[in-house]
Amino acid sequence: MSATTFGTANEDNTHLTKADSKAVRRRSLTLLASLIRPVRLRFWLTIVMVVISQLTRVAGPALIAFGIDNALPALQAGDNGPLVLAGALYLAAAIATAGMTALYVTSTARLSQAMLLDLRLRVFRHTQRLSLEFHEKYTSGRIIARQTSDLEALRELLDSGVSSLASGMLFMVFTAVTVFALDWQSGLIVLAAGVPMFFLARWYQKHSQIAFRESRVVSARLIVHFVETMTGIRAVKAFRKERENASRYGELAEDYRKNTVRSINLNGIFQPGLVLIGNVCVAVVLLFGGFRVLSGDLAVGVLLALILSTKRFFQPVDQMAMFYNSFQSAQAALEKVSGLLEEVPTVRPPKNPVPLKSSRGQIDFKGVTFGYSDGKVVVPTLDLHIPAGQTVALVGQTGAGKSTLAKLVARFYDVTSGAITLDGVDLRDLSTTDLRRAVVMVTQEAFLFSGSVADNIALGRPEASRSEIEAAAAAVGAHEFITSLPEGYDTDVNKRGGRVSSGQRQLIGFARAFLAAPAVLILDEATSSLDIPSERMVQQGLAHLLEGVVGGNSARTAIIIAHRLSTVETADRVLVVHDGRIVEDGTPAELISGGGRFAQLHGAWRDSLV
Repeated sequence: MSATTFGTANEDNTHLTKADSKAVRRRSLTLLASLIRPVRLRFWLTIVMVVISQLTRVAGPALIAFGIDNALPALQAGDNGPLVLAGALYLAAAIATAGMTALYVTSTARLSQAMLLDLRLRVFRHTQRLSLEFHEKYTSGRIIARQTSDLEALRELLDSGVSSLASGMLFMVFTAVTVFALDWQSGLIVLAAGVPMFFLARWYQKHSQIAFRESRVVSARLIVHFVETMTGIRAVKAFRKERENASRYGELAEDYRKNTVRSINLNGIFQPGLVLIGNVCVAVVLLFGGFRVLSGDLAVGVLLALILSTKRFFQPVDQMAMFYNSFQSAQAALEKVSGLLEEVPTVRPPKNPVPLKSSRGQIDFKGVTFGYSDGKVVVPTLDLHIPAGQTVALVGQTGAGKSTLAKLVARFYDVTSGAITLDGVDLRDLSTTDLRRAVVMVTQEAFLFSGSVADNIALGRPEASRSEIEAAAAAVGAHEFITSLPEGYDTDVNKRGGRVSSGQRQLIGFARAFLAAPAVLILDEATSSLDIPSERMVQQGLAHLLEGVVGGNSARTAIIIAHRLSTVETADRVLVVHDGRIVEDGTPAELISGGGRFAQLHGAWRDSLV
């Protein structure tokens, strides 16, 4: 399965094949190893601290056995040296355990935060880098789940879970070694207790892994539904979808509850099972050792040390069982995140870009064909020449392929075959910086980011001065309404008083494009959602936007996609698109008089005005 499709293809598949499960696990471990690599020195130092802390921790019972069986008889004989030595060593071990535990806990926290920071940045940067095709297929809610709930699951594990699991396992191993060193027969009893513990752990791992995978999927679905509902709240209210959406959300929340209860029930069997095994083992060691003490085969101090060690052997089990839940949840989250990071952009920057210091804006389609990843051909073979400085309108019915052609010029997608050139240079050979400087696209929603109006206008040129920002706004007719806002250009567009209408938002988008001063400007249905007064205001701004000198031309090249033919009347040339093909090409007057598709569209538009 290709890297481009693997992550999304298995996104909601909780029952992977054996081969896929191995591939997913390998992918997750590779990601984890790459996160550890930059902090490997701290990682190994932390491991050393954990090992030392657990070695000093298990020394206690052995020192107690020495004190009872050797130091006390020596004290009765008048020699207090062994008792002082045993007490000093026990105190030193306790202090070393406390000190090393404090060190590895803080070191683990710093280690986990460094790894999580690296991963957060990777996820964000990689998601931004992925092509538009990915974002149109991968819902925003799932991306949010990767950045929030999945990373939170990893944080819980890395902050304390890993150190608890590692220290618990080491403690159990060192304790078992101590028991064998004290009395190998009792050691065999402890070892025998590990057999049912192993099978119980394997049972829990198998079932909980499925449960936690399902939990990540259900959690993502819950977030997706919430995000979509809140994003489309206007449509929800307009079509009275509140009850239906609440019902659907209730179903997803119930699925999440059931899945959580299933995980808790599994833990409800696993944890008491471990405790039962531990208690039975302690009882057997006590019974077996007691008879041996009575027969003189075992010292009292050794028996006490054996009971303490056996009991302590099972102490970390409860904690490990609790963090094993976090481990399973984090493993499922790591699978999702690694799948996202494995996605490969379909539009990639060139290895050896051709420099384009200035552009005139000439565009050529040379034998271009285009189809999406599903194989459907959207644009059959197309040859097209757009001279520099020409304003071209793309018209046609919905789904004709107008936006696709515009996105190809902006290089949101790469052509399947052929080439699109800007001033004779293939778009695929231009650096991202040169391409984005030369080609700017203004969409119909004119999205405004959090921040001031000035910040939004300067999006394409962050280094622009305030005077340049105000000049750009004035050039498209936006200066007057901006200065009427509570704080003028410093008004936060997302705060009370900073709300702007659709037309005003579009004018801010025009000012943004004007300030960027591209050689090629693409307008994707910039007036489709506006009322007549707003449309007239935007049309005036558009006329100013299309003026100006770029690369020695009297005007910049413009590609305008429009449903409202009032926008088309300002164009030098009209291209009628049908099924990805150019079926008519000419000036507005020529096509109206020709009686073809454009004439029919124009007539229908005129009738709608009447």
